[in-house]
Amino acid sequence: EPGLYNILASYIGYESQTIFEVQVFNSKASVYDIKLKRSSASLDEVVIQAEVFRTREESPVSVRSIGVSEIERNPGGNRDISKVVQSLPGVASSPNFRNDIIIRGGSPAENKFFIDGIEIPTINHFSTQGSSGGPVGLINVNFIKEVDFYTGAFPANRGNALSSIMELTQKDANTTKANLNFTLGSSDAGLTLDTPLGEKSGLIFSARRSYLQFLFEALQLPFLPTYNDFQAKYKVKLDKKNELTILGLAAIDDFVLNTNSIVDIEDPEILERNLYALGNIPVNSQWSYTTGLRFKHFGENSFQTFVLSRNHLNNEAEKFENNSNIEEDLNFRYASQEIENKFRFETTHRKTGWKWNYGLNIETARFTNITFRKDVAFDGDVFEIEFDSELDLIKYGLFGQVSKAFLANRLQTSFGFRTDFSDYSDEMNNPLDQFSPRFSFSYAFAPNWSFNFNIGQFYQLPAYTLLGFQDSTGAFVNKAHKIKYISNQHIVAGIKRNLPNNTQISLEGFYKKYRDYPFLLRDSVSLANLGADFGVVGNDRANSSSEGRAYGLEFLFQRKLKKGIYGILAVTYVRSEFTGKDGAYAPSAWDNRFLVSFTGGKKFKKDWELGIKWRFFGGAPYTPFDIERSSLIPVWNATGAGVLNYDLLNSKRIQSIHQLDVRLDKRYFFDKWTLNLYLDIENIYAFEYEDIPYVDLVRDANGIGQINPNDPNRYLLRNVSNPSGTVLPSLGIVIEF
Repeated sequence: EPGLYNILASYIGYESQTIFEVQVFNSKASVYDIKLKRSSASLDEVVIQAEVFRTREESPVSVRSIGVSEIERNPGGNRDISKVVQSLPGVASSPNFRNDIIIRGGSPAENKFFIDGIEIPTINHFSTQGSSGGPVGLINVNFIKEVDFYTGAFPANRGNALSSIMELTQKDANTTKANLNFTLGSSDAGLTLDTPLGEKSGLIFSARRSYLQFLFEALQLPFLPTYNDFQAKYKVKLDKKNELTILGLAAIDDFVLNTNSIVDIEDPEILERNLYALGNIPVNSQWSYTTGLRFKHFGENSFQTFVLSRNHLNNEAEKFENNSNIEEDLNFRYASQEIENKFRFETTHRKTGWKWNYGLNIETARFTNITFRKDVAFDGDVFEIEFDSELDLIKYGLFGQVSKAFLANRLQTSFGFRTDFSDYSDEMNNPLDQFSPRFSFSYAFAPNWSFNFNIGQFYQLPAYTLLGFQDSTGAFVNKAHKIKYISNQHIVAGIKRNLPNNTQISLEGFYKKYRDYPFLLRDSVSLANLGADFGVVGNDRANSSSEGRAYGLEFLFQRKLKKGIYGILAVTYVRSEFTGKDGAYAPSAWDNRFLVSFTGGKKFKKDWELGIKWRFFGGAPYTPFDIERSSLIPVWNATGAGVLNYDLLNSKRIQSIHQLDVRLDKRYFFDKWTLNLYLDIENIYAFEYEDIPYVDLVRDANGIGQINPNDPNRYLLRNVSNPSGTVLPSLGIVIEF
């Protein structure tokens, strides 16, 4: 019968494996490849028992797995992976509509994403160059089989990350017949084709387009976002020992201003907010793609993986004073490209209880940047910055990891290392300077109890926007400032217990120590405090003088689907601090302190399902505006917004935030097709909070900014409250043939 099932696979001589929440249809086959690990134990009596929560030798702590059903039904998630992971311990997000992932007090720029082992620079539309995140997810969940999310204990074959690694595994194409999926969500419509291309190969292809721009225009909002994305996966099993996977992912994003949003607006508060937004938001256009192939060869006790990929980002933005589109009024113009070509080889061996993984990676990168902007000095003078930058560099990586279980598998150990280096500068070309060892162990000290530990050092290359920043002479400014790889030392320890009914509880403590973090010299602020805004991060002068630390505790209670009930409760206490220009530690922008999330649901008869998600975020710090500098007429005309006072870095906090999301699903199974209808309501009890306030001009009845009568060099400014939070209902339709 159609429905969700947990499937157990077992075979003598192998460790059994459970696949959770396999969706069975009337209209199509559900295809799963289940990997079993050979067991080398030789016993007189053998008891086979499924392991509900998988463990990994390399990463016994800080790893969570998410199934596709958990992504699809997540209340308020809108089938968006970035929003779904917010239910996990240690994960915070920006208190707005963006998808920035903030892990254990780290910046959104510290995360890396892989699909089928191929690195993807970003998983969101309208991404922030030099960071990550954006308002809408880029990955089509119809492709996803499962997601492994590492917030620590990174395996050695994954580098260039400081806070998290997200491994997305895509499902293989259907091998029996072609299937079609149509999805109409709250912001976009999409079509997915899943079809065999012979006995040994298949293709999955999707295309999606947003319709938010029409809704925003009808609501007279000041900006109109439009996004499109395309995704494809082709896989062929050449023979029993060789397979080839080819994937592609592309996005086209446009962000234009709606100048009609100030026409016939009767509410003065809405008019002023629209005028403010039109005055400082740039017009933005992005397109990006990633293509890659992965070849796997399976031997008797090993397999080898070859990965070749290319990704390309084109990012353009401009802003004119009063949106005049006259060159003399140009305040900001930016055009940049990032192009990377990547190769990675790794081999994995298993024999007599030992596991080895080792390999190398080589990458070439090209970064171009044409920038013109009007900037503001501390004395209020406005000056122009203009340069045309081109940067080419080569990056290298070597890695290895060995794992072994002892004491009848009660003690699992793993030791690994990697090193990353590049030809950018003398500070980066020595592999010993970025040598990053790591060690993990897990000890089962009692039935269903284990103590888990990891210590490691990780490195990340600063953003290309920093590396490629040039002055008017053409010199790479930050190379002269001896910019370095960013370093982060992790220590994680915790206990875990498996309970009946597919349930697990765990408690983990973590400490992260950052060194050589980029410090922006113009604003005297650590780059770790930036990254949750649109546009560009790090396109400025910097050195590697900032340090940071983040520490805390995480509690997790999780129940996988059993008797129709599932749920996950995550409670986190986290502190995040970075040094400022005085060298003293101060709360970072990600210092939420308390994070609580509960996501759960119940499956009822006749294919009804109800899910809820409640989240609580402690108030995040923010930096107030410098009213004196902001009020100067040339400064405001150049920026269209207030200038932050970094002498008071993160000295204020917004209030704590909480909201409840509810989702109701109903499935109909027909002979040749399936219909899924859902109602998703975000913030169902309409919690409203005060977001970061801003400053705006005092305007007359025509919206014109007023000059200070006591100082003709300044505008009159006023503080504006910024309430946020509303009920957001949405209906969704998913049709599968």
